[in-house]
Amino acid sequence: MSKRYELTDAEQAEAGKAHAEFYMQCARLADELYLQGRENTLKGLALFDRELAHIRAGQAWAAKNSENDDNAARLCNKYPDAAAFAVHLRLGLHEQISWLEQALNAARKLREKKEEGNRLGSLGIAYYWLGDAHKAIAYYERALAIAHEVGDRLGEGNRLGNLGIAYYSLGDAQKAVSLYEQALEIDREIGNRRGEGTDLVNLGLAYSDLAEMNKAIAYYEQALAIAREVGDRHGEGAAFGNLGTAYGTLGEFPKAIHYFEQALAIRREIGDRRGEGIDLGNLGLVYSDLGDMWKGIAYFEEALAIAREMDDRRDEGLWLMNMASTWQKLGDTDKARALWQEALWIFEAIKDPRTAKVKKWLAEL
Repeated sequence: MSKRYELTDAEQAEAGKAHAEFYMQCARLADELYLQGRENTLKGLALFDRELAHIRAGQAWAAKNSENDDNAARLCNKYPDAAAFAVHLRLGLHEQISWLEQALNAARKLREKKEEGNRLGSLGIAYYWLGDAHKAIAYYERALAIAHEVGDRLGEGNRLGNLGIAYYSLGDAQKAVSLYEQALEIDREIGNRRGEGTDLVNLGLAYSDLAEMNKAIAYYEQALAIAREVGDRHGEGAAFGNLGTAYGTLGEFPKAIHYFEQALAIRREIGDRRGEGIDLGNLGLVYSDLGDMWKGIAYFEEALAIAREMDDRRDEGLWLMNMASTWQKLGDTDKARALWQEALWIFEAIKDPRTAKVKKWLAEL
């Protein structure tokens, strides 16, 4: 009987490295296709989905071996960026944070300052979506300082925009506008059209909060034009959704539904679960305002399920809060109280500015 051949430790290490390298390049190709827009967006996401088990295995090998192997550390550092858009759309927040923390350690081991800043910025985004805006700001500020230090204008613009989003979520729309305008200036300077579109959407959101709805709509329309120009389906969906919110605020409900349904179709097309949940929740708000409470509740329940699936505490609290308001309109104060209480626990935990509003409503029941 022939003797079974076993790989040596060196051969196993080489095989692991080759596998990790190959599937990192596969992830990068998925993101490159995604960024080409239009039908290639779906091709990129399909490639990422098909190879996700191998991509995860490659990242895990790189992370496990990065402390003692510089080549593994380089791979570990590169994995989160290799398919940044697909990772954001497909992986849960806790898994994203794990990848990013491992990559941050690898970047520091390799003394890659710019990469360290990128990882800090991405960790800020993940913590923002987990509902911890204050922690997100701390990461963004460290990342912004590094971008200044190394002359990374793209990173500087990204961090300023992200800081604006965080301050906006904490209720400081004026500070958000200042940060968005700085980000927009940089993105136009370096020709980052996709980033410019994001900045315009964010400015629209801030001006909407400041009750300057016509100004908000103008920004959303500019962002929509850029998204279509560069084939950015994700940006197109965001612009449609924000236009729906603006027209809903103006009481133009049929127009709002039209935009939300267009946004929802795009989110489902590209597998953007977080965006899908937002659009479903917004449709719930519109139908509740139109007096169709049961249809509103059905949309809120779908949105709530997605928020929980995505570990999105902020939106989980938001949809619980709005569902409670709808049950109150239906005369079921016990159901409203239970849902508002659940929303309050979440808002208190993440220090959301809506905490005071929900406390007031509970006291008035």
